[in-house]
Amino acid sequence: MREFEIIIENPTGLHARPAKTFVNIAKQFSSTIAVYHGERKANAKSLISMLTLGAEQGALIRVSADGDDEDDALAALEAAIRDGLGEEIAATEPQGAPAAGETAPVAAAAASVAAPAAPAVSPAPAAGDGAIKGIAAAPGIGIGPIFQLRAQTLTADDSGFAGVAAETERLERALAAARQELEQVAAQLAEQAPEEAAIFEVHGEILDDPDLLEAVHGNIALRQNAAAAWQAAIRDRAAQVAALDDELLAERAADLRDVGQRVLRHLLGATDGPLLPQEPAIVVAHDLSPSDTAALSGLSVLGFCTAAGGPTAHAAIIARALRLPAIVSAGERVLDLEDGVMAILDGTAGTLTVAPGEGVLAMARSRQKHWQQMQEAAATTAAQPARTTDGHHVEVVANIGGLKDAEAAAESGAEGVGLLRTEFLFLGRQTAPSEEEQAEVYRGIVAALGGRPVIVRTLDIGGDKPLPYIDLPHEANPFLGERGIRLCLARPELLRQQVRAILRAAEVGPVRIMFPMIADVAEWRQARQIVEEERAALGAPAVEMGIMIEIPSAALMADCFAPEVDFFSIGTNDLTQYTLAMDRMHPTLAAYSDGLHPAVLRLVARTVEAAHQHGKWVGICGELGADPVAVPILVGIGVDELSVSVPAVAPVKAQIRGLSRQAAQKLAGQALACATAAEVRALGAAALA
Repeated sequence: MREFEIIIENPTGLHARPAKTFVNIAKQFSSTIAVYHGERKANAKSLISMLTLGAEQGALIRVSADGDDEDDALAALEAAIRDGLGEEIAATEPQGAPAAGETAPVAAAAASVAAPAAPAVSPAPAAGDGAIKGIAAAPGIGIGPIFQLRAQTLTADDSGFAGVAAETERLERALAAARQELEQVAAQLAEQAPEEAAIFEVHGEILDDPDLLEAVHGNIALRQNAAAAWQAAIRDRAAQVAALDDELLAERAADLRDVGQRVLRHLLGATDGPLLPQEPAIVVAHDLSPSDTAALSGLSVLGFCTAAGGPTAHAAIIARALRLPAIVSAGERVLDLEDGVMAILDGTAGTLTVAPGEGVLAMARSRQKHWQQMQEAAATTAAQPARTTDGHHVEVVANIGGLKDAEAAAESGAEGVGLLRTEFLFLGRQTAPSEEEQAEVYRGIVAALGGRPVIVRTLDIGGDKPLPYIDLPHEANPFLGERGIRLCLARPELLRQQVRAILRAAEVGPVRIMFPMIADVAEWRQARQIVEEERAALGAPAVEMGIMIEIPSAALMADCFAPEVDFFSIGTNDLTQYTLAMDRMHPTLAAYSDGLHPAVLRLVARTVEAAHQHGKWVGICGELGADPVAVPILVGIGVDELSVSVPAVAPVKAQIRGLSRQAAQKLAGQALACATAAEVRALGAAALA
């Protein structure tokens, strides 16, 4: 047996994502691997066991391995920890870091300074007249009673034991059904919210956790039925995680309970999820999962307000798609509001006004009526071009992820497709799609647009979105690793096959090719050369080619790209994330990861200026393009195209038709001179009022 000691440098310690990375590496080795922190011991191949360590930043852990490949296992794990286990960690001096088999001085742990625990959602300041201020997430006005959305907890009883074999079979069926659900949810979310898809991958890891399953089977052997055995095992482990001193790690108990309830529903034959409002209401919750938010679409929900979250988080994205007014990051005080209390939810201003007076209520109803009339007018004029009052045309197109989306885009008034996410063809399967399969799908999508242009983004997959049929090495930080064009250039046949399929689809209608995650001109030239070689081999006509601007280096070098590309499309979601060095799905940073930050807007302006100097056009294909506060600023900066979700096409076109380009340019100049995103949003909101 060999071992090493090391200090955890991750800002939030061994929480779910780095722990999952650690476990997946440990599983690659046959040796028995254990991790020690203080008096706690964990099975390195069990995610739940690793979470119960409670290892915060600055914690000293000891990793031991016993088996034929113990040296390789320890070397891989130590390297992964030093690289951050998929997270960025601050660079530190080595200070005599111990090698495998040696012991780190205890003083090193004592001298390390742990980062403060992640702050809880701070109470939002009142905005006057009973109003609570949050962050505007989806436009619109909802007026109605408050409904606190609370998860419904299922409970199993310990009666009705049918024998070990029968109960084991029941458990396996429930696990398989839950696993299939999680795979479906992850695949659906991978297009719009890949970070959220990763959460469901962690949930899937829990279903396969060896320590958990051992405990469940042990309970069944003690003559507990499958439901009771599962519930007891999950409850014990959730309690252990919840009892940890570290707040962020303790919150992972919610993941265990969520998975526990998912499996329990199948074991008990229950189909009901959380208790949802049956009458029109404003939903209030700490936060909403993607499935919770989607479940609201079939109900007469008037909008929602969450205590946590950010304007680019999954709940906000889905809310805009469902046309539900929403505000996020409103603070914990909203969770104390009583059910049935009348409230006004203003998703444009980002306020929740509780128990309003008659005068305030009358004004809100008037504004709500005006808003609804605007939406109806937008729908009736959706086919009309988006021209400002002074005659400037802005193209409004759609982001899509399949044939149904393409058909809906054609009906919505979209002037084309600004982003076809091709990942839907590659995810959720065990083998890659053939060239013929891809070509058939692309042809159908192009045909559905009836001659309007379709921009096809080549495969944007990588370390954070693994495919079972592509052998990818472990990456310490997959968001900065081999993904997008980097992966495709490293595996050129994958790219060549897709390019051939796209070129074959160009026979049906106008197609443009766009490459994701381009960082420098050399990558662009290599990708362009592959297209030209395949085009020559097929004898296909030339197609326009462009790049996504989502890495700051590409924006800063836009003047070098502009003479060579046909167009730019700015992915504001990733550009914001990389510019601000903030994970837009981080539980405490999401509210600050805002595409209207002046630094992001300046990169957009730099890209537009470079493109226009060379006669090229620039589009926006991130969530910012559908943000009512952002639209006038982007138009003023000079963006030529806005690519938005299908439901947002008509409202965005209508908004542009009400803008003066000259006024938008003045507003953009003021926004670029702001110091914070909050200042920009206040400026934009005032312009909308």
